[in-house]
Amino acid sequence: MDSSEYIFGIHSVLEAIEAGKTIDKLYVKKDLRGDASAGLLSLARERHIPVQRVPLEKLNKITRKNHQGVIAVLSAVAYCRLGTIVPTLYEDGVLPFILVLDGITDVRNFGAMARTAECCGVNAIVIPQRGSVSVGADAVKTSAGALLHVPVCREASLRDAVAYLKDSGYQIVAATEKADVNYTRGDYTGPVALVMGAEDVGISPEVLALCDTPVSIPMFGHIGSLNVGVAAGVMMYEVVRQRLEADVEII
Repeated sequence: MDSSEYIFGIHSVLEAIEAGKTIDKLYVKKDLRGDASAGLLSLARERHIPVQRVPLEKLNKITRKNHQGVIAVLSAVAYCRLGTIVPTLYEDGVLPFILVLDGITDVRNFGAMARTAECCGVNAIVIPQRGSVSVGADAVKTSAGALLHVPVCREASLRDAVAYLKDSGYQIVAATEKADVNYTRGDYTGPVALVMGAEDVGISPEVLALCDTPVSIPMFGHIGSLNVGVAAGVMMYEVVRQRLEADVEII
């Protein structure tokens, strides 16, 4: 990462948060104590900023400047609120298409999916606050700049976010190898939220339980699963194909 993506020091980080800077996460020295750091951590909790306790060595690898045991990682984009995006899409008469990413941690897969999402007219990407890739400069670069155009919503609870979409009239589609239904048999011509899970563990059980339409992509080789970026591309373009055939607006 470029040094411009970091803010060092307790007071500098506090000022950045209070000024409304979009902070991806905080690295805080494991044994850091004191009133100033306690105030910072309290503010981070209030603003839903992930905090990672790390050894001093990790902080020193990032910078040799006087970081005071605190380094903030800046986001390359400003995160949006799902609760603002959803009603706005309906008010604008848009047929919604949202991509939900559960536990995606590889920046290259994330960037590739964001690039495809932008090409497919996806209205927003939803990621969890914890256990997910960050929207940093590397992700923006890998997405070929798509992440500068597709809103990203970082939600404290992915389960609650999916439940909100379901209650808002979205069909929740889960791409999972556990499903028996071929992905082409789903109907994606209405409001859709497509959920993709991590390659190793798939979609978390609490999110999968909320899904209306679990579907799978058929495979005929010796390898057990597709790369998640490829699978997401297949699924997103099936949504596009069906909407074009039904002669409905893509965006």
